[in-house]
Amino acid sequence: MKNSIGREIPECVIGQKPLYQGQFARQPEGRAFGKSLRAGRPASSKVLPSLREAVEKTGLKPGMTISFHHHMRNGDYIIKLVLTEIDALGIKDITIAASSLNPCHDFLIDYIERGVVTALETSGLREGLGKYLTDNPGKLKKPVIIRSHGGRARAIECGDTRIDVAFMGAPMCDRFGNATGAQGKSAFGAMGYAMVDSRFAEKVVMITDNLVPGYVYPYSVPQTDVDYVVAVDEIGDPKGIATGVIRMGADPVTLLLAEYSVRLMDEAGYLKDGCSVQLGGGGAPLTAAKFIQEEMEKRHIKGGFCIGGATGIFTQMLADGFFEAFYDIQTFDTVAAKSLYDNPRHIEISASHYASPWNPGPIVNDLDAVFLSATEVDLDFNINCMTDSNGILMGASGGHSDTAAGAKLAMVILPLIRGRLPMIRDKVQTVITPGESVDAIVTERGIAINPRRKDLLDKLAGSSLPVMTIEQLQDIAHKLVGKPEEMRYSMDDKDIVAVIEYRDGSIIDVVRKPLR
Repeated sequence: MKNSIGREIPECVIGQKPLYQGQFARQPEGRAFGKSLRAGRPASSKVLPSLREAVEKTGLKPGMTISFHHHMRNGDYIIKLVLTEIDALGIKDITIAASSLNPCHDFLIDYIERGVVTALETSGLREGLGKYLTDNPGKLKKPVIIRSHGGRARAIECGDTRIDVAFMGAPMCDRFGNATGAQGKSAFGAMGYAMVDSRFAEKVVMITDNLVPGYVYPYSVPQTDVDYVVAVDEIGDPKGIATGVIRMGADPVTLLLAEYSVRLMDEAGYLKDGCSVQLGGGGAPLTAAKFIQEEMEKRHIKGGFCIGGATGIFTQMLADGFFEAFYDIQTFDTVAAKSLYDNPRHIEISASHYASPWNPGPIVNDLDAVFLSATEVDLDFNINCMTDSNGILMGASGGHSDTAAGAKLAMVILPLIRGRLPMIRDKVQTVITPGESVDAIVTERGIAINPRRKDLLDKLAGSSLPVMTIEQLQDIAHKLVGKPEEMRYSMDDKDIVAVIEYRDGSIIDVVRKPLR
């Protein structure tokens, strides 16, 4: 069966899920899912002596779903600590619903091989684990489910994903379970994903390497959402927060991409007093902050708000008065983590507040401009940020489709050529963000405006920016490096690696095992 963007979806993965029919086609019904009621007893203690006892107390059994947040990014220790105890107790057939997975989680391969972990739901998969799952789709009992950050919050809130036990790492926690990510030796900043998991999971275990004798305030997760508290030696390495796509660039191509995108925002009429901005991962989107600051300083512009992932450069702009507020779901470096604690205008929000399409006011709906990266785009402006040129899972859905749907100007920034491969394809391998949500493709050779945005084309009619059609951009790339051969994939339904859910829960694409 084909969805509205022409992607063929096998009947075996559809089940009760609808096919993608448009970015705002599916509307919510019913009520939010909730956890069972329970009652705390006076003078009882939530603090347990060991993580193993906590696993036992939760009543975890084979077939259940556990969740983790990825605020520690590549410095996370929590998943390994928990699975070590689950394995020691002989519990198998566990589904992991993580907000994302990073290279530090490659050890999951061993637990999958031994049947401890049999299903995964996540936003991101990288390096060894991504390649292993791409090459071995039958190792899990069902395809991996890939969701955006907003889509994951929606799935938890409506009951599509029912978390039996949430194991949440916290850099500071008190004996009642009040926890924060902004203080402590392992401080990583905002706990936006943990907020949703802790509120909706049936049982919540807060794991900390800083159990304080007094009280945590302000807190990210309240004691009313926490069942047990466990102290460990270390929850992770905060130096691992700023890894992977979280980097700024200084090479000429990256600087040119950043400059073009900020000029486009300006000439489109969105770089002005009160403007709201989000920068996605990747060198060029993050580097755009430098040019935004220069323009705002030169023209005395004061913005309204930024959305994070928070970085040091944007939190410094907040401190210097360039923006009124910063809304933070996850923090991308330790400088920004300190800002969350020090600056009251640096505001922590949940993943639902950030981007769930099924609440009355996700903050992405108020964005003027978002700067996004991609691994490839196609002639219909569809975006892939999940698989590489060999069809291997190596990226993340993240907030890509969420912010593109909400922003007035969604710009996808990428070099026209990477490793002698053109980045504009006839059809992308994997659709994460549909073309109807994307307004512009920015490359160092030129800028393509989505024909849907006739208003933008009119505004840029006399621009000195190199505006051209996406077909013209692709033609330039082909003249430089030639047209690549199309990837071939197994069409056996047993070789479906992952199911890509759009943020509203509909199926937008699948990932198949590549044939090499």
